[in-house]
Amino acid sequence: MKKLTDFFRNEEGATAVEYGLLVALIAVVIIVGAGLLGNAVNTKFSDVATQVTNAS
Repeated sequence: MKKLTDFFRNEEGATAVEYGLLVALIAVVIIVGAGLLGNAVNTKFSDVATQVTNAS
C-alpha cells in the first residue's frame, strides 16, 4: 500500500511532462513567428525588386 501512495505522491514525472509541454509550446511559437516574419521579409524583397525593375 505504501508503494501505491508513494507512486501517486511522486511528482517527478509530472514535472517532466510540464517541461515537455512548455518546450513544445515555445517551439510552436518560434515556428509560427519565423513563418510570419519570413513571409513579411519575402514580401518586402519582392516589393523592392519590383521597384528596381520598374525604375530602369
